Amino acid sequence: MSNADKSFRGNAEGQARARVALSMLRIVLGALFVSVFFENLNKGLYSASGYAGLINYYIEKGHAPQLLKSVQSFMAAHANVAGPMQGATEISFGILLLIGLLTRPVALAAFLFLTTLWVSEWGTAWIWELLVPMAVALALVIGSAGRTFGVDALLAKRHPSRLLW
Repeated sequence: MSNADKSFRGNAEGQARARVALSMLRIVLGALFVSVFFENLNKGLYSASGYAGLINYYIEKGHAPQLLKSVQSFMAAHANVAGPMQGATEISFGILLLIGLLTRPVALAAFLFLTTLWVSEWGTAWIWELLVPMAVALALVIGSAGRTFGVDALLAKRHPSRLLW
């Protein structure tokens, strides 16, 4: 076997391992969202009072910029809609990431969601608590993580040039 053949084979194997690793991260992040959904559901955080209480805590104790606190105040005032919407968002992110469907847009939305949550929690939580899931979500956007062990792999065969998967 020539050096070029060995190099190509090694590169292909490395890419396959990288795709598997990204898929593992996708599945773990999906599982995280599903478990957080059930934890928050059991705590009553998707109810109007539970959601408003949590958001008001972030407003009162957190160090988020005033603009975000204004948005949070609006959300707390409409907690009867915002709470269930957050629950639906979290479980949807979890399921879609677990099955690898529309991974790129879901991972991008998850990154933005987690970033907003991270900023909301400034001063109230450990800084790395959400930074790691944020980094994972961003890696999933960049790496097309649904194309291995996911529904996106089937969609990519039919439409390989689409950036959705």
